[in-house]
Amino acid sequence: MTPTPLTLAPRPAADHRGFVLVLPGGGYAHRAEHESVDVVAWLSEHGVASGYLDYAIAPERYPTALDQVLTALAELRAGVHGEVTGPVAVLGFSAGGHLAGTALTATPDELAAVQARSAPGLTVARPDAAVLCYPVTSLVRTPHVGSRENLLGDRADDAALAAGLSTEQRVDAATAPTFLWHTADDETVHVSHSLGLAAALGDQGVPYELHVYPTGHHGLGLAPGSGTVEEWTTASLRWLREQGIGPVGDD
Repeated sequence: MTPTPLTLAPRPAADHRGFVLVLPGGGYAHRAEHESVDVVAWLSEHGVASGYLDYAIAPERYPTALDQVLTALAELRAGVHGEVTGPVAVLGFSAGGHLAGTALTATPDELAAVQARSAPGLTVARPDAAVLCYPVTSLVRTPHVGSRENLLGDRADDAALAAGLSTEQRVDAATAPTFLWHTADDETVHVSHSLGLAAALGDQGVPYELHVYPTGHHGLGLAPGSGTVEEWTTASLRWLREQGIGPVGDD
């Protein structure tokens, strides 16, 4: 089986634990470089092992990208891309946040389907934590139409399928801890996406941290020079350390 298209950042020089799999946004039509290359460089600089996945985009449809993410997580845990000790998290932006969220809430059927096709020695499972940045979470409530159409193709009008791929409807008590951030005036992906997922996580007793910043356009990435919203980077690094991911001894 061919390993997934994962590009690794240079491993941090200091002792570290865990790994972050970065999933850039792009509406399932492309993959934004500033949400992949720049992000893994930033993580590496702060002692966090990471890599980004060139997951499948249109004309590929669900579940191809999700299968790739779940396979990449299994490969990382099995040491296919080098030794990983500690939790493995996903970090997704916009549509990449939707992809990260569906991996975070992967159903038994989705997991079993990938496991059945996996190479010997791989164990397919959900991530241990997630950072979701201005994520698409719902495909039915204030949906990002482009993401829905690119992900589902000729099934984009299938209301049941769209609901089943809306992250807030997939959360259960076994969902891993989650960090979310959004801006209140995001005109592309409404802040209700993060608010709705946070409410669902709370209903299930899942630990989460939510930051809603007053202003900032969609697709900020690391948000350099954007004012208050730029604080998400410091907050998320601290949160990742709390999940056991980052430099050893940096608690």
